[in-house]
Amino acid sequence: MRRSPDNRVLRRTAWRVGLQTATGVAVTVVVLAAVASLVVLRSQHESENQLVRNAIDQADDVTDPPAGSWLIVLADGRRSDSPGLPPGLPGQADLEQTARDHVARTTDVRVGTREYRLYTEPFRDGAIQVVLDLHSAHEERTRMLQALLIAGAAGLVLAGLAGAWLARRAVAPLAAALALQRRFVADAGHELRTPVTLLSTRAQLIRRRLRRDADPAAVLSEVDDLVRDAGRLAGILDDLLVAADPRERPTDRLDLARLVDDAVDAARPEAEARAVALRAETGHATVAGSEVTLRRAVTALVDNGIRHARTERRVRVAREGRAVVLTLTDDGPGIDESVLPTLFERFSSGPGTDDSAGRRRYGLGLALVNEIVARHGGSVTADNPSGGGARFLVRLPAARFPETSQNSPAG
Repeated sequence: MRRSPDNRVLRRTAWRVGLQTATGVAVTVVVLAAVASLVVLRSQHESENQLVRNAIDQADDVTDPPAGSWLIVLADGRRSDSPGLPPGLPGQADLEQTARDHVARTTDVRVGTREYRLYTEPFRDGAIQVVLDLHSAHEERTRMLQALLIAGAAGLVLAGLAGAWLARRAVAPLAAALALQRRFVADAGHELRTPVTLLSTRAQLIRRRLRRDADPAAVLSEVDDLVRDAGRLAGILDDLLVAADPRERPTDRLDLARLVDDAVDAARPEAEARAVALRAETGHATVAGSEVTLRRAVTALVDNGIRHARTERRVRVAREGRAVVLTLTDDGPGIDESVLPTLFERFSSGPGTDDSAGRRRYGLGLALVNEIVARHGGSVTADNPSGGGARFLVRLPAARFPETSQNSPAG
């Protein structure tokens, strides 16, 4: 299924917003992780300093230091160590230097895969050194950073998806408005072509009659038709504006046969110009809907048949059960089989995109017919009968209210 340009723009915008949201979350996570690391690091340093202070304050001897630490005392040139002192320790240079200058000093050293903090200060006539294992502190920071990394990654994914989803919901009304605007412009451009063509044809006929000094009564009749077609053109413009209004529109009770007769009469000049015979078989068939809108659909179907027929276009209206069926057939080349599946989609054109008059075809007419019929609760189908040509079937629900309140004919 093809995606419309508006849907593609909407998806790109949503993912762009989602990416921006994820980036914002990533920056926030990094800042929070940095702040948390600084806070934890400072807290650990304070705890370590307090532990060292307690170890020194309670240093009656070196045999019972706090867990994770060892004591070394240098006095009278003799050194006493806590049991289990890791190999490679203590920091003998710090002990001797502190014993000489009586200045406290702190040094971090790595022995093998572990890191130790050595705090040395003057003690009695010599120096005392506390060796603190930093392995547990490093493990705690590593666990915290791993937790932040996992939570941050999950947060990034969720933030990206949530941002894209929220962006799509936020942009959807704008996309709908843009789509409505494009549809209105496209519909207006397409729908005005047929009535403008009819007006042009009638105007040319009137000019031809006037140049031949035709009977004024005959010319007056053509002028009346011209005025009627101009009124229908104004009705189409009004209906297009109403179609752009999202509010529900009122429906009227209509005689579809009368609309078909009017559309056939209006299309006769164009049919005569193309040497196509228009034949209509209509009976009283009432439907509910918008007269101008249904007239647009019928006119589009009649015009489509005239453009593709060789010599004849037939239109028939009949009541079948609870439905009113409009059948339109022609003796043209039929519908290209490759086009049939997408015939009623917008901008779906066959291999030949120009009509016999050289006008570009944009594939909107039948799509508009399908939309109009669908809004009226009906359906439209097309096929190629075995006898040749093309056939369109429009099914609309028959009106259910009383037959006595019929609308007045359109002017």
